[in-house]
Amino acid sequence: MSGAPTRILLADDQDDVRSGFRLVLDSQPDMTVIGEAADGATALDLARHLRPDVVLADIRMPRLDGLELTRLLAGPQATRPTRVVVVTTFDLDDYVHTALHNGACGFLLKRSGPTLLIEGVRAAMAGDALISPQITVRLLRRLSLPPARPHPTTPDTLTDREREIVRLVARGSTNQEIATELVISPGTAKTHLANIQSKLKVRNRVEIAAWAWQTGLIPPAP
Repeated sequence: MSGAPTRILLADDQDDVRSGFRLVLDSQPDMTVIGEAADGATALDLARHLRPDVVLADIRMPRLDGLELTRLLAGPQATRPTRVVVVTTFDLDDYVHTALHNGACGFLLKRSGPTLLIEGVRAAMAGDALISPQITVRLLRRLSLPPARPHPTTPDTLTDREREIVRLVARGSTNQEIATELVISPGTAKTHLANIQSKLKVRNRVEIAAWAWQTGLIPPAP
């Protein structure tokens, strides 16, 4: 792969978790762990000095929790916005909702495994947001993102193929699953998603899915 590897900072109060993440991520040719922190305040300080590409942050940490760390590093008031992926044991809607509103570009459960961890980092670098499949559909059915600006766009703005893709995104499908379902290449699926984001004026697939629920393209859950 070309280019410098993605520089990652790990923030978790458990030594064994950080060691496991480091082994997984450092095994990838396009990734390198540049620092570790056992509490949120240290993570904030390291992030501001080391300027990592991605911070992987646990939620429950001493001194400063991961949600506040996310807000300070990735929220609207951040002077140097940093990509933050929250990685936690706790599958709670309030945590997911707060993390995303605080600027997180991913929310992963620790039990999701190493493959999703790697995909989460790559998605963050690509400007996307990855959420563990265990919670994606449940979250997106309940999520109501207060938009920073009105979204007058209606489903009619999209092509038939784009509407198909939006529906799949709202059901938690990955790019590969979308490509398989629609018999297109993953690259084509990614291009469609970029066009959809541009038309809807949203930042990532999480907001695409929220738009689908809010506009009725996906019927509300019973």
